[in-house]
Amino acid sequence: MPAHRSGTPRTSRRPRLAAAGTLLTSLALLLALPGAATAAPAGKDVPARGTARMGQGVIEHDGQGGLPRDSRVVQTEGVDVSSHQGNVAWGTLWNSGVRWAYVKATEGTYYKNTSFAQQYNGSYNIGMIRGAYHFATPNTTSGAAQANYFVDNGGGWSRDGKTLPGVLDIEWNPYGAQCYGLSQAGMVNWIRDFTTTYRARTGRDAVIYTATSWWKDCTGNNAGFGATNPLWVARYNTTVGELPAGWPVQTIWQYTSTGPVVGDHNRFNGAIDRVRALANG
Repeated sequence: MPAHRSGTPRTSRRPRLAAAGTLLTSLALLLALPGAATAAPAGKDVPARGTARMGQGVIEHDGQGGLPRDSRVVQTEGVDVSSHQGNVAWGTLWNSGVRWAYVKATEGTYYKNTSFAQQYNGSYNIGMIRGAYHFATPNTTSGAAQANYFVDNGGGWSRDGKTLPGVLDIEWNPYGAQCYGLSQAGMVNWIRDFTTTYRARTGRDAVIYTATSWWKDCTGNNAGFGATNPLWVARYNTTVGELPAGWPVQTIWQYTSTGPVVGDHNRFNGAIDRVRALANG
């Protein structure tokens, strides 16, 4: 008969091993979700909170090609700015043909653009049609909370013919994992929470700014917003390329981050009367 050894019986180790295996399996499944990690990739420089700007991740993730070719379709030049640009020379931009602008107002529920007044009022005073945008951080607070923060801090709308509806800037996370730790379904729900709240507060559907590759990765190429929310697509190349699902055409195309006077230049898909029509709702 085998001698009995002191200590933990061998049979008692099996539940522990089984539990450990279950834990490892669950962890593997969690990490497999799109954007499940929350830390920035190793070696990546993480900017200070609040400094994110529209299109910051486009070149890193999608690359950069040439400038757009001439088109017979009438388009109207515009710019987007943030505190990164500081005081903007609006007169110079106007003289170069820029007729509309979007200004970063907020980020998350923790940041307000320190240059907002000069940029928002300066573009208006020179004669441009202008609006405000919000840089989304879906891993910090709910979509509704961020929509309310945006509206309360410059992102509202009025039917004066010179105020464009607010923009939800939803793109790569400069502070961590590109999808902010949300599953594709979770990201769609977050965006819906923001856009529904924005419409309830202002009576307007927010414009959605994004890049096709990010939209595919982080929403599963969801097609549920194209019927309500105008699309502002980012692609730095000679053509606008493939659009996210649900949108047959873009309203605005951000085509470069290296334009004159300020870097981010855009083309509105139509003449100035169509820009004014979007402003009027």
